[in-house]
Amino acid sequence: MINRRSFLKTTALTGLLPWTLNGLGARALAGTSTSFLNALSGAAEANDRVLVVIQLNGGNDGLNTVIPLDQMGRYKSIRSNVAIAENKVLKLRYREQAGLHPALTGFQNLYNDGRLAIVENVGYKNPSFSHFQANDIWFKGAVNSNNVTSGWLGRYLQGQYAGYPSGYPNSKMPDPLAIQISAVASTALLGPQQSVALAIQDVDTFARLIGEKPTALPSPSLSSIARNHVQFVRDQQTLSVAYADQLKAAAGKGTNATGYPANNRLADQLKLVARLIHGGLQTKVYYVTLGGFDTHANQVNTTDTGTGTHANLLQQVGDAVKAFLDDLKLLRVDERVVGMTFSEFGRRALSNGSRGTDHGWASPQFVFGGGIKTQWMGASPNLTSLVNNNINMEYDFRQMYASLLRDWFGVDEATVRSILLGQDYEVLPIFRETITSVEPASDLLVLYPNPTTSEATVSWPAGEELREIDLVDLGGRKLRVPSQVLSPTSRVLDLRQLSPASYILQIQTSQARYVRQLVVH
Repeated sequence: MINRRSFLKTTALTGLLPWTLNGLGARALAGTSTSFLNALSGAAEANDRVLVVIQLNGGNDGLNTVIPLDQMGRYKSIRSNVAIAENKVLKLRYREQAGLHPALTGFQNLYNDGRLAIVENVGYKNPSFSHFQANDIWFKGAVNSNNVTSGWLGRYLQGQYAGYPSGYPNSKMPDPLAIQISAVASTALLGPQQSVALAIQDVDTFARLIGEKPTALPSPSLSSIARNHVQFVRDQQTLSVAYADQLKAAAGKGTNATGYPANNRLADQLKLVARLIHGGLQTKVYYVTLGGFDTHANQVNTTDTGTGTHANLLQQVGDAVKAFLDDLKLLRVDERVVGMTFSEFGRRALSNGSRGTDHGWASPQFVFGGGIKTQWMGASPNLTSLVNNNINMEYDFRQMYASLLRDWFGVDEATVRSILLGQDYEVLPIFRETITSVEPASDLLVLYPNPTTSEATVSWPAGEELREIDLVDLGGRKLRVPSQVLSPTSRVLDLRQLSPASYILQIQTSQARYVRQLVVH
């Protein structure tokens, strides 16, 4: 068993301020002792944070996704042939001004459960209506993207793993930095030198890669020469992946604890992601996509505007994300993971004559998972103050990036500014903050064994009367932990009911306050 002094020594912090615990915006004040920082630095290692990005490709119609119940008259008048009936809009807890598309029951449940945040009116000034250019802007995090050759996530990961790809995989980072389930990795994952992502063409390719499915035979309709070329490419996709052993090991160790909806392309991808996370893969970013959102025509059915192409797509998203988060929760890794959706642009407030909507400006974004602090940001789109029938932007999309980088991944402000190409963007209060000030962790407080599996003994200096003892998880929740009194200055904590994770032990005595990290395996 590792002793206390060795534990502190092996978790030495290299000095990032401000820092976060499990991405939950914890700020250490100036003057905080290095012993406290050293003690807590292991939290980042023990609870490696993960981001899942879902691209809704084609430009999602935000006004039929998050419906402005406070402006239903105007809403119906400007898009009468696609508007959702008010009595079918899904209501949200403590939010009377807006509701969700009737197909988004998964998102409704997640929102009411505190696991989904909605950010209204996200975009950028003078947006492009070109799919290619708009995607490039979102990928790179730069409106003037022609002179930018890397993506925002690529810059982040390249900075965290210096020298990549030279020397990787290695003992410190044996796994892919990012995984995208696609034939080609997104520009968002392009580093200054090359892509930092491993692109897996599809779920079937992954199954072949780890040996769970035989290699598919080429189509018999191809000529013999073409069949040979196709087979060669398929073989190379499988055999040339440097991380095949790690993927296979993670897939073998990982499981799924719940069912996923059938015939759902997004669910198939997220099911694989959950399995790899549970299997121990240290990958930081997963990137998945769902296309079909370019709904210029036949967005809705004539008999029921709550059904149709857009409804089918939204149901895939809501059901897939709900199953994914439920799976992570059952697997006890949900506090490590957050996700975000984005689409390259929104659509115009006014519908067209083809029961569809055309390319537009701002649209809502969703953030889901553990650590949500504020569930709603922004007002309903102002439908009486449109610009050329477009919804005005309230939040720059790079504020979303800044929030994820600083408050989820724990990147310091100077580095966030560098990743976002020298610009400062106001961070949105998406993630709850668990510690806003901290007290030094004195060597006078004894906590052992640490790490532990079932119980731990805590002792404080003689002559100090215990006033309060709390155990707090990395989501900021105080936990009820049974304890047994050993002496006036010591107790045994019963930890058998806790999930494996890092926790914060807070002791208040008549003389001092002590804070210490406690790791439960």
